[in-house]
Amino acid sequence: MEDKKIMIVTGANSGIGKITAIELAKNGDKVIMVCRNKKRGEKALLEVKQESGNEDVYLMICDLSSIQSIKDFSTEFKKRFNQLDILVHNAGVMMRQRKITVDGFEMHFQVNYLGPFLLTQLLLDIINPNGRIITVSSMAHRVGRIHFEDINLEKKFSMIRAYSQSKLALILFTYELARRTKLKVNSLHPGIIISNLGIYSEKRLINYLTKQLKWMFTSPKKGAETTIYLATSPDVENTTGKYLYKKKSIKSAKLSYDKVLCQKLWDFTENLIQEFI
Repeated sequence: MEDKKIMIVTGANSGIGKITAIELAKNGDKVIMVCRNKKRGEKALLEVKQESGNEDVYLMICDLSSIQSIKDFSTEFKKRFNQLDILVHNAGVMMRQRKITVDGFEMHFQVNYLGPFLLTQLLLDIINPNGRIITVSSMAHRVGRIHFEDINLEKKFSMIRAYSQSKLALILFTYELARRTKLKVNSLHPGIIISNLGIYSEKRLINYLTKQLKWMFTSPKKGAETTIYLATSPDVENTTGKYLYKKKSIKSAKLSYDKVLCQKLWDFTENLIQEFI
């Protein structure tokens, strides 16, 4: 019997993250559910174990809006596990109001992009050479721009401006990492998932969108299919640097293929976080 694979799923306490954790656990592998909130995480952990029939599932706490939390998580993970096979960057936020993290960054930028960038860098040395990294992006990246001169959007903030910037950045990171490593690194659009709006959105807004625009949304179960496919399917064992939707490779925004922009963002990001690590 092959050794169990070790998998991380961030944002695993709800929505497509929890479904992803359940489906990966059904294969009998070790799944580490990474959650920000301990209470919600513990509740989800029980559900994932029950629905998957796998007791080899673990909860670890990490808040992507805190660089210290990311560093602490990475240190603790390496103490407990000697290898990582699959890393799923699923966690994300979308919020109407501009908020700044404890580290001084705009919330979307840090949670949706900067956090995954740093977490990946801190875990790279233990990722299986045949490992896979999956980033859950969004079609919103198509209207995104990287505002280097105002990365925290102090001068001009809107939810869409912030969210689309972070999701474009995530795809640029995915493509650049695929070029820099031999790992299989891919991104995806899961569909429009109501849970993607997260706990930071107002309940009134969520209820309105659910009722009025129901036809537009994908169920969390459907939304998780491409993530699970990228994490487990032998069909994509040699696929890297791609963007998928409904388990098929499609073209991302033209801007996302700009190698100069990819390199610029990478260098810019390293400069942003170097004082913290």
